[in-house]
Amino acid sequence: METVLWHIPFSHYNEKARWALDFKGVEHRRRYPAGGAHIAISLWKTRGRHTTFPLLELDGEAIADSTAIIAALERTVPEPRLYPADPAIRERALALEDFFDEQLGPYVRRLVFHEVTHDRDALDTFVPRAAPERMRWAFGRVGVAAFLHARFGTRSKRGAEQCRRMITAALDRLELELGDGDYLAGDRFSVADLTAASLLYPLVLPPEGPDPGFRIPDAVLEFRDGLGPRRGLYWVKEMFRRHRSFESAPARSVVDTVAVA
Repeated sequence: METVLWHIPFSHYNEKARWALDFKGVEHRRRYPAGGAHIAISLWKTRGRHTTFPLLELDGEAIADSTAIIAALERTVPEPRLYPADPAIRERALALEDFFDEQLGPYVRRLVFHEVTHDRDALDTFVPRAAPERMRWAFGRVGVAAFLHARFGTRSKRGAEQCRRMITAALDRLELELGDGDYLAGDRFSVADLTAASLLYPLVLPPEGPDPGFRIPDAVLEFRDGLGPRRGLYWVKEMFRRHRSFESAPARSVVDTVAVA
């Protein structure tokens, strides 16, 4: 039975799932829908339980949410491990995965989308990436911006400032947890490292990461640069270099990316 990942190419939570599949060398097909259709597809595939991607079809089961996807992969493809073997270290890795999922990922997404909707040039590059042609003709940038405001609460400048504070606090936590080590949980790459690095990729833009396909707004890059030479930002680049490059994968996964209208 074919393994299929339904994904949004520029999403950092989707990058978390893609990285896990590639890290484990799982052969799979990737499918992405025209903008907005992912909600209907996710509702259909999960029988109304979920409304977004990533969604993995694995052994006849539709698994939504990047955390659940990694858990399923750990059961079916245990090597190479993303969950540490030692119970105490595994508990730490899973706790950090949860922290970054809840206290970092939503704020990176909201900040990027806030700035996209307040930067006309960036929005013009985002609209073709996010909306099918017939929606672009009918609604244009105004409709896409309204959708982002309604779904992610991106309109408020006060909310954007909260995002900056939360991202900075998550970076503080990342650097504290790293200490003098290279990895967050034990002495090898784990789900904690994959999660933190994936969710920070839109800010850091490592060369091994996905191409967002739209122009990241200047205000986002200025915020990143204003953080200074943070170890956490360098660490993200290093995690991608060590564990996301073609050479680092244990086996080359077969990917057939298909646009779904």
